[in-house]
Amino acid sequence: MALPRLLVRALHRAAAAAAPAAPDFNSFVTRTNTCGELRAAHVGQRVTLYGWVQYQRQGLFLVLRDFQGLTQVIIPQDEKMPTGDIEVKAETAEILNSCKKLPFEIKDFIKKSEALRMQYRYLDLRSFRLQSALRLRSRVVMRMREYLCNLHGFVDVETPTLFKRTPGGAKEFLVPSREAGKFYSLPQSPQQFKQLLMVGGLDRYFQVARCYRDEGSRPDRQPEFTQIDIEMSFVDQAGIQRLIEGLLQHSWPEERGSIVTPFPSMTYEEALAEYGTDKPDTRFGMKIVDISDVLRGSNIHFVQNALSYPHGSIRAICIPQGVRYLTNKDLESLKESAKSQFNQEILEIICRPDGSLKSLLTKFLGEKEQSELIQALDMQEGDVVLLAAGEHKQVCSALGALRLLSANLLEAAGLALRDPTAFHFLWVVDFPLFLPKAENPTELESAHHPFTAPHPSDASLLYSDPTKVRSQHYDLVLNGSEVGGGSIRIHSAEQQRFVLEKVLKEDSEVLSHLIEALEFGAPPHGGIALGLDRLISLIVDAPSIRDVIAFPKSFRGRDLMGNAPDYVTPEELEPYHIQVSWPLEEKEAKKN
Repeated sequence: MALPRLLVRALHRAAAAAAPAAPDFNSFVTRTNTCGELRAAHVGQRVTLYGWVQYQRQGLFLVLRDFQGLTQVIIPQDEKMPTGDIEVKAETAEILNSCKKLPFEIKDFIKKSEALRMQYRYLDLRSFRLQSALRLRSRVVMRMREYLCNLHGFVDVETPTLFKRTPGGAKEFLVPSREAGKFYSLPQSPQQFKQLLMVGGLDRYFQVARCYRDEGSRPDRQPEFTQIDIEMSFVDQAGIQRLIEGLLQHSWPEERGSIVTPFPSMTYEEALAEYGTDKPDTRFGMKIVDISDVLRGSNIHFVQNALSYPHGSIRAICIPQGVRYLTNKDLESLKESAKSQFNQEILEIICRPDGSLKSLLTKFLGEKEQSELIQALDMQEGDVVLLAAGEHKQVCSALGALRLLSANLLEAAGLALRDPTAFHFLWVVDFPLFLPKAENPTELESAHHPFTAPHPSDASLLYSDPTKVRSQHYDLVLNGSEVGGGSIRIHSAEQQRFVLEKVLKEDSEVLSHLIEALEFGAPPHGGIALGLDRLISLIVDAPSIRDVIAFPKSFRGRDLMGNAPDYVTPEELEPYHIQVSWPLEEKEAKKN
């Protein structure tokens, strides 16, 4: 495959013309058109095209490719694409650079390992799929800038990427300085800076912000990622939600249909109870149903045991046509998943063709209770029910995970549940302000971050029973993925100090700069951050956010193309007062 420069002329098949003088190729000729825009209206024009040779056939035809599309070039016999009404007859062609054998073909239907794609990312970027995603991303960001700056008076402000470590949240990347023992930290987000901008009176800030988190990679997560970061003064939760709905509606790609606003809203407790997660996929049903009252009067041991919990419940999901689409192996896999992930036992119930129920449970239930169970779950012939009993949150979380796994299995077997062209946005609100720490449940941590303000109705509980306080935090969910999150912030220095010191048991001195800023007349303020990578990946239906980032890291957070992170010599570390103790295997790898 070569990179030619072609000076060509489009000729109508019936047209005849004298051969022009040979062009001078001592300098680049200005490109007149891209390979994706020539049509019948251009017939007879003399054009200059640049690009890569996509195909060469019989020595007569070239398919030339650039960032806009494909054009067929004939050399130079007589005798199509959206550009198929025309062909280009080459007068002169010059090879600008030759190409050695590629590690993989530049065709979207050719399967390549992700490691190979990451290693040769600059070649992978030639694919139509990746280029299309990056161009759509660029258009969306441009429209977002237009909406925020031109229509709503926002100021685009760049904030530092070298800062200091802060308490709580995800792990941060440390950056050594030349001062012995002192380190910078790459910010997880511009959170503190955007609050300080509100104290500074900027009133409306946004930024296409680079953020960094030193945690394991997943298909929807990278160690470095991009947020559309927004903060406003004198605003409430509803105001920010309406702004974001307008922003997304304004920037939404036309080819992906349209989105309807306002987006529906659901409380955290409702989301957990009905979907088992705080980021529910509302494109399909199979909601979690509370059947505690139906079974409360039975003498079944596990039922009575479950209801003895302070927050005990019995819940179930109904899988439509589960008998037809799920194998016994599938059902066993679902039950094993609940056991291994949530330590939750699952009981299955099958609705027979005659309407009766098949289950270990039924011998303990009378006809009336069975009828009530069928009615509560809206069971039909061939449906399969998965039932769980125990502590409320654990039961809901387990069934929520099984709901998604079941949907995947049903769709893999041929039952269409989720429309791939549908986009279901949802606001999730009224999160708890604090949660018990996993490693020590007697201590609390912020459910979002320590700058989130309490719900106005619960403000007094902050000082008496913080575990019951709801927050002014809100998440934006799209098709079961969190694409944004934000909150109204604490703007009182006294309240911020109380949260840090008394509730979270943190050293407030680390955040003294922010607390002092709040003492200088900070306005009420709030904001949100949209995860740009995740949003774009959902819009283009990419399996991973790596497919909408030009140069992403691998699943393990490595740059396979440039081999980063890499070793640094002791001499290079010396100015930073750092010494590294190498494990034996790394010493050997370093030598080699």
